[in-house]
This record gives sequence, structure tokens and C-alpha cells, in this order.
Amino acid sequence: MRKIIYSLLVGSIVFSSIQPHAKDIDWPMYGLDYSHQRHSPLTQIKASNVANLQSTWRVHTGVKASFQATPLVVDRVMYVSLPFNHVLALDAVTGKEIWRYQHQRKKDYRLCCGPANRGVAVSDGKVFVGTVDARLIALDARTGKVVWDIEVADGSSASAESIQTLQDGDKLKNSSIAGQSGIGIAMAPIVYQGKVLVGITGVGYGLHLDSEREGAPLGAVVGFAGSYGRAGFLAAFDVKTGQRIWQFDTVAPQAWEGTFTTTTPDGVPLNRDINLEKNNLHRYPDAAKYGGGSAWTTPAIDTKRGLLYFGTGNPSPQMDDTSRPGDNLYTISLVCLDIHTGKIRWHYQQVPHDLWGYDVASPAILFDYEVQGKKIPAVGQASKVGWYYVHDRVTGRLLKKSEAFIPQTNLFARPTPEGIVITPGAVGGVNWTPTALNPKTLTAFVPAIHWPVRYSKKTIPAKGDKPSLDYSTLELLMDEPRWGVLSAVDLKTGKMKWQVKTPEPLVGGLLSTAGDLIFVGEGNGSLNAFDAKNGHRLWTTTLSAGVNAPPITYQIDGIQYIAVAAGGNQLFGFKQGDEIHVYSLPKK
Repeated sequence: MRKIIYSLLVGSIVFSSIQPHAKDIDWPMYGLDYSHQRHSPLTQIKASNVANLQSTWRVHTGVKASFQATPLVVDRVMYVSLPFNHVLALDAVTGKEIWRYQHQRKKDYRLCCGPANRGVAVSDGKVFVGTVDARLIALDARTGKVVWDIEVADGSSASAESIQTLQDGDKLKNSSIAGQSGIGIAMAPIVYQGKVLVGITGVGYGLHLDSEREGAPLGAVVGFAGSYGRAGFLAAFDVKTGQRIWQFDTVAPQAWEGTFTTTTPDGVPLNRDINLEKNNLHRYPDAAKYGGGSAWTTPAIDTKRGLLYFGTGNPSPQMDDTSRPGDNLYTISLVCLDIHTGKIRWHYQQVPHDLWGYDVASPAILFDYEVQGKKIPAVGQASKVGWYYVHDRVTGRLLKKSEAFIPQTNLFARPTPEGIVITPGAVGGVNWTPTALNPKTLTAFVPAIHWPVRYSKKTIPAKGDKPSLDYSTLELLMDEPRWGVLSAVDLKTGKMKWQVKTPEPLVGGLLSTAGDLIFVGEGNGSLNAFDAKNGHRLWTTTLSAGVNAPPITYQIDGIQYIAVAAGGNQLFGFKQGDEIHVYSLPKK
């Protein structure tokens, strides 16, 4: 029966001479299944014995760099994408390498956001990987050989965020701006009914100051007003050929300025100058053309209704809003699409006219939710701004907004010349990190970041033939206290059941199990197991690199395993490495 179920879910890829045990339970896709709950039914490892976990095997991959991938396990084989999109197939019991795909990037390709990616998809006898150089590649699951390799987006300077896209006479054209932003794919693909779904990132990342220019900030992200960049998208491709089936652009094709709302949809003031924005409309008639809206998150899929749910990133240009008046639809939104056509059903824009980088980055989760005695199909999302949102899956109506799970200071304040410190800032709240959910208790488990960020408005004076430049900047405050918060959110009430403060900001993701356990890693190398009922730490081990990827669990021959990649994260300063670790209980 298990073989039939998982053949329907991910396609049959049996090539081992060993017949799967009747009790084998895979981890076949990014979020375990289409709901993305990351809640495993396995109970062999539980609160009463997790302290006995021991290392079963580990593998050095040979690629030391930021490692964010979720390993997949299908029919006794573990598939994992490494930094820079190399792919390994390993024996999931022993760690022995079966094959390795070595990715060759386009020459001199400018990476958007580092070498990390979030994982692969496995289906129809193939392994699918989206790449940092904006390609989608299908590998033979038996051999690792390339079946097809297609370009998802043109990543040339002509289509990326670059001064080469500026019109003659644009003030930025002659200002020694440097730092073209490339386009790539960060999300793990997902496959449904013959379609592979991926989206692009790197749009809305912005131009950068020439580092040698006097007055240019170091270690800061900057934003300039102007007409440059492009819109993001999510697209579906044929699993057999790679042919594009449909594409949804993350910028509204008409009226992307929206209604010029003065608050978030749930009523929080946004401190906007609506009159100024409306007066600027005629100056920037093509603003949506450059609109941004990266697609960061692997979609969750409602198979019964044929709907998918994913989040979008910040508008372009980032932070400086002068050249993009209006709400900037559909950026910073949870979006629902018809999976067969790519047509939009609804969107919920968490932060209209974003200035702060509050991407909807953590994957959506599907579950059933009770309202006034009636069970409603719901979708939940943990935001960068620090609230957990629950929506009606069909209409998008907001059903519940949790209390804040992270400190909030100066939320939605505009940047100032002297600089204003905001929490949470551009790194979250919850960043790309996937959350987990126990559907029986309706408890969402959320790994969050407390890291103050300073937002400023700056001017570089004119010098020689270089004009003066106004720009916005954000700086991660390295000398300010920062930490992580692991929260259990009661979705019935929106209240916190418990919270645990961790030494490091939580960047990586969670695993929930029916054994009443929550597994999560930290940048200091700790891999931890917490009691899901009360947040007590029950087990910890220390690895040689930051544990900044989501753990998974699977069962083979009646033995439950816990697996995680440990490669750190350069952006956050966490030690980098190249290991995959697997744990189990001692054999009786």
C-alpha cells in the first residue's frame, strides 16, 4: 500500500534490488507532502528516548558553503542538492554515494543571493533541481545523467538589475553604480500532475554603490529610485520535456498601484505619504515593468481544489519608494493560483508599498481550521513582520492573526537621515525558514530571528562629473544583542503556548513528529530536540558547522532516522561546512 501511495505522490523510481520494507516511510518532497506541514507520523523516536540518539553515518560532500537544502528520501535513496546545485544520491541506510551530478554554471554568471538552494524534487524517474544560474534541470534518478536542461529566465545584464538597463539621461546612468544583481532559483521545485513548479529570485535586490566611491557604505544593503529591474514569476514546466506550460508574473499587469491603502489589510498604519505617491504616478508610468517580487517559497498544493499557495518578495526598487508609487501589487503577498492554468484566485498583501524587505519568504502550510463550529480549509503563513496569519484557503479571508512571536519596535517606520532601528527588520521575524504544524493540536511551530536593523536615508554629494545621489540603506546591527525564538503558536486562539529563547537567530527550519518532538538546528552547530508539549530541550549535539537547513525523518526496515545538512550560512556569519548527518536510536 505504501508503494502505491508514494507512486501517486512522487512517481515510481524503484531501481534498488532491495525490496522496501513494509514499514518504510519516505520523506518524498520538500515539506514532506503537498501540505508542507513537516509533521511526520513516525513515533519510534519520542520524548522518552530521544536522549539516546546517536550518530549513524555522516558524509563530507566536498562543498563547503551555505547549505539550506532539505534532503529527500525515496525508496531507500537520499537525494540532496549541495551549494552551487551539485546533487548527490546516497544510500539512505549507509550514506554510500550512488551517483553525483556536478553542475557547470554559466560562465561569469552573477549570483543573486549566494550559492545555496533549498532542495530537489523527485518524480517520474527524475530528480529536478533549480539552479543559481536560473536553469531547471532534470536528472535521471538511476544515474544522475542530465535528461533535459532548460533556461527558466534570461539572466543576462539586459534583463537583470543593472545600469545597462537604464535609459540615456537617467541620473543613475553616470553615477558609477556597480553590482549587477543576477537572477536565480532558490526554492526547491515541486511536481504535480506532470508539472514542475519553480520561481525566480534576484528581482528586487537592487543596484549597489561602487565600493570605491567616497561615502559608500560597507556591509550595507542599499536602494536607489529608478527604472531598472524586472518582474518575478512562478512557472510550470512539463516533466517530460521541460516545455513551459504557464507563467504567473508576480507583478499585477494592470493597476499595480492598487488602492493606495494607508494600512496593512489587518489595520496597522503604514506611514505613507499618499498625496506624494499619487503626484508621482505620472512620472513613473512604467514602474510595474521593473516591479520585483521574487518567488522564494516552494508552493503548497491543495490537490482537492487544484490550488497552489506561495509567497512573493519585495517590490523593485528596494527600500527607496520614490519611483514606485502605489501598493505595488502583488509583491509581499501570499498568492493563490489555479495550478492548471496559473491564473490568480486571490492574494493577501501583508505589507503594501514595502520599504523594509518584508518578503513573504517562509512556505505556506495547509490544514483544516474550525470557525464557529464549521471546518474550513485553511492556509497559514509565518511572516517576517512577526505574526502568524491564517486564511480561508478558497477565498483568502483572514481567519486569525496571532499575537507577535518576536519583539516589534518601530514597525513600519520610514527611514530617516539619522537612521531608525526597527525590529523585526529585513531578516525577519521568519525568513525563508520553513515552519511546522501539528494538525491534531492545531499548533504551529515557528523558528524566528531577533536582529535589529537600522534603516537610513542618505545623500552622497556631487563630485566632479558624478551627480549627487540619494539612496536608502539598511544595516544589520552586528553589535546589538540578537537571538532566536522558538514558538509554539495555538492557532485556535492565536496565543503562544510556549516560547524558548536560543543563543543564535533561528535560520534553517523545523521538523515536527508524532513522537511529540521538534527538531531544529542553530548557527553555532547545535542540533536540538525539544518537547513539543512544553518546549523543554531533551537532546542536543554539536556539529562542526552551522545547522542552518531543515531536519527530516524517515524510516527504513523499521528503523527511524533523523537527517540534516550542516553547512552554515555566510550571510549570518555562521561557520560553513560540508556535512550530512544521520541519527538513530541504538540497536536493541
